Amino acid sequence: MWQNLSLRGRINLLLALLLALGLAVNIGRQVAEAGPRVQAEDQSVIRLAREFIEMIVADLNEAPDPDAKLNQIAHDLNRLRHVSIALRDAEGNPLTPPRLGTDDDAHGPPAWFVSLVHPDQTAVSVPVSIHGKPGSLVITSHPNDEIAEIWDGIVTQLEVGSVIALALFLVTMTVVGRALGPLQSLAQAMAELEGGRYDARVAPGGAPELAAICAKLNHLAATLGEAVEDKRRLAERAVSLQDLERKEIARELHDEFGPYLFSLRAHASALAKQADGRAPGAEAVRKHGRAMLEQINALQQFNRRVLERLRPVGLAELGLRQALESLSRLWRESHPDVAIKTTISPALGPTGETADLTIYRIVQEALTNVFRHASATSVNVTIEPAEQPNGARDGRGCARVRVSDNGRGMEPGQKLGFGLVGMRERILALGGTLNIASGEGGVTVEALVPTAAA
Repeated sequence: MWQNLSLRGRINLLLALLLALGLAVNIGRQVAEAGPRVQAEDQSVIRLAREFIEMIVADLNEAPDPDAKLNQIAHDLNRLRHVSIALRDAEGNPLTPPRLGTDDDAHGPPAWFVSLVHPDQTAVSVPVSIHGKPGSLVITSHPNDEIAEIWDGIVTQLEVGSVIALALFLVTMTVVGRALGPLQSLAQAMAELEGGRYDARVAPGGAPELAAICAKLNHLAATLGEAVEDKRRLAERAVSLQDLERKEIARELHDEFGPYLFSLRAHASALAKQADGRAPGAEAVRKHGRAMLEQINALQQFNRRVLERLRPVGLAELGLRQALESLSRLWRESHPDVAIKTTISPALGPTGETADLTIYRIVQEALTNVFRHASATSVNVTIEPAEQPNGARDGRGCARVRVSDNGRGMEPGQKLGFGLVGMRERILALGGTLNIASGEGGVTVEALVPTAAA
């Protein structure tokens, strides 16, 4: 049953039990104190009545008619509310009529309560002697008024306490209900998020803790929505990049590879005609041979460029360090006026094939942008080990790649080029980060690339 109750139901049930327990403890305390209170009242009344009777009986023998005087005293004292006094002879036989009960007893406390707080009546015998004739006055306590007063107090406490407890319960139940109100909205928002509606939001309210949870859930929903949208854009960009890369390769094959093949075919046809002749000219053969060698060299260079775009030559065979040194050397040969410094930390260790290719592409793209747009005279390339972004601990290392130049920097509000945008999306897909900072001292491209597991 307890497991099936909601949080609001559990809090309300615990509150009701606590209020009922507090009321029961208070009533129990009053009932426990009722017995000693009635007993103290009995002893006090009987002590006063005994002292009063002993004082009266002391002068009884001097009365003209002691027996009549004694009967009158017993009759008069028997009218008291808290005690009854009965005259008895030496054998204990009553000499006065017993005291009759009053009509108020029907409206008094219940019998079980009287027997609980005053189970036995208290009686004290005061001996009297008139002209040598022994007798006694028996004083019996009747604390009905005290018991009725205690009972009325308990009933009043029960009624007032029940009303107060009910009021507190209703007020607290209302406050708890309002405080826990956002829980239903949270559950509904989570169900919508589970269904793929990442635009679901919860209005913060209730207790500060729940308001903070609502705010965190809204932030989580927004982050999930952005992540899903980024994933969609990344998939769309991957498809577009494939198509674009294929178009570029097809264009280059058509614009460069095709003319070279056509020229080779033309020279080969010319050589074939020379061979069919009776006396082929040596100069013509040499001419066509030199032309064919030039075309073949151009085809080899074109083939190397295409392969370099598809995959860096020597990266898998020579490693990342040698591949980057070869890339820097090529840029130095084509731009001798720019100083390129490449530093790879010895503590980097093996990074894995995917990380090597990503690092190489980052440096390649950054250097391409430097020589196209920066007008820089110095470029520093640094690769070193680093901690994983966002404090991740999955057993993998991380490499920090930093390429900085002393060029003119980027214009304010300038958007990133297609190459850097594609590189950022690739790094994000691997779980890394890419940041680009531009200032008066040039542009710094810094990337954190997760490496292979240790």
